[in-house]
Amino acid sequence: MSLEVGLATLMLIVFVSGLFSSGTARRCAGMIAAAGLLVLIAASFLLPPAGPGAGGAFVDDGLARFAKRLFLVSTFIGVLASLSLAAEVFSRRATEYYLLMLSSLLGMMVLASARDLILLFVAFELMSVPLYVLSGFLKREPEAIEAALKFFLVGSVSSAVMAYGLSFVYGVAGTTSLPGVAKALGSEPPLLVFGLAAVLAGFGFKIAAFPFHMWVPDTYEAASTPFVAWLSVAPKAAGFVAIFRVYLEGVGDRATLWLPAAAGLAAVTIIGGNLMALPQQNVKRLLAYSGIAHIGYMLVGLAAVSASGTAMVLFYLVVYVFGNMGAFLVVEAVARSEGAEHLGAFRGLAQRSPLLALAMLLFLLSLGGIPFVAGFWAKLYVLWAAAQAGLYWLVLLGAILTVVALFYYLAIARRMYIEAPARPEPIRLHPTLALCVILCALGVVVLGVYPTPLVLAALRAAAPLF
Repeated sequence: MSLEVGLATLMLIVFVSGLFSSGTARRCAGMIAAAGLLVLIAASFLLPPAGPGAGGAFVDDGLARFAKRLFLVSTFIGVLASLSLAAEVFSRRATEYYLLMLSSLLGMMVLASARDLILLFVAFELMSVPLYVLSGFLKREPEAIEAALKFFLVGSVSSAVMAYGLSFVYGVAGTTSLPGVAKALGSEPPLLVFGLAAVLAGFGFKIAAFPFHMWVPDTYEAASTPFVAWLSVAPKAAGFVAIFRVYLEGVGDRATLWLPAAAGLAAVTIIGGNLMALPQQNVKRLLAYSGIAHIGYMLVGLAAVSASGTAMVLFYLVVYVFGNMGAFLVVEAVARSEGAEHLGAFRGLAQRSPLLALAMLLFLLSLGGIPFVAGFWAKLYVLWAAAQAGLYWLVLLGAILTVVALFYYLAIARRMYIEAPARPEPIRLHPTLALCVILCALGVVVLGVYPTPLVLAALRAAAPLF
């Protein structure tokens, strides 16, 4: 638990720094948080994995360590990008903002190591509750309050459904330990299967799979964009790690029992996300529905119920962090300059700010799965894993919908490179925001050119589950 203890210490330092500063000086809390996260990222590579703790309820295995590095990197980018926020509320309440982000991160890190159903549920809530507050952080804007309320209500329902399902699991298995649940599932008692199905529905809300996605577009549109960039990747990754724990590690030899449910959920999520993205004119809503479709592609890897499929989902999650966060941060830069987030705001961006347009193009190509950027390998690997599992219909569906997705991604590119700009002034980026865009662009390019080390790391993390 060394990383968790280190993160808790960082939270205390950020809190104390906020007590002894005022006004704009409170922004130093964000700098302290970013520096501390850098230290924790380095520690996650240097510290050796620890043995099981709390009677086996908490583990620090390869999967947990892989996931924690992903959470730390994405939160570092999110915190760094948030340093550029100019609204007065971020000056007055900066300490609260960064403390909430770190609190949610702590929940994600505990969740990645949870092998007990009670610890898993508590970690989910520790992750989720700060997100509800952050989504309505701009509390004087009615749209933000409405979005936060929708997020809170849907999240509360998902938690209730999850708790309801977990009660059946405990009632039948007689234990909250995942290995104990796997033993009880050997005879496939109906109530236990029903409980796990209800838990899967609760997870569907957390990862925003279709039809549990209704909170996503409004929340993404109304909340601050650097927070949305982080919200769109880190909690989703935590949800997938929890699914791996429960439905692969936690059910043992009966993992294939969930293949039809995962395949069906993947199919409707890919279809729903892509089709709903097509008519969108607001780029944040477009990326919200696009994100739902990407969740569907990750579910394709889960449906393969194999070490390679699980590993490729982990690889996909890392690629998605750089591609999706980068796209949202470019939207933030354009919105600050133009005062709008619709597609028309991107007209002539290549003429005004060619490097920013190039970065956005790289992110769009990665999200669209075009060779040879990182997103191409991510989609190729999950579809290949599904093909190895005999899910050829799902592979065909995914390939067809990838072509559909190119329509709305390239609609943004067309406005950047073909249409004339409304005004000639270049877009100026805050230094920390520019650094985040550069980091994301480097991630997309480097993983596209040389994905092998990350693929091997993902395979090592996923192999023990099987």
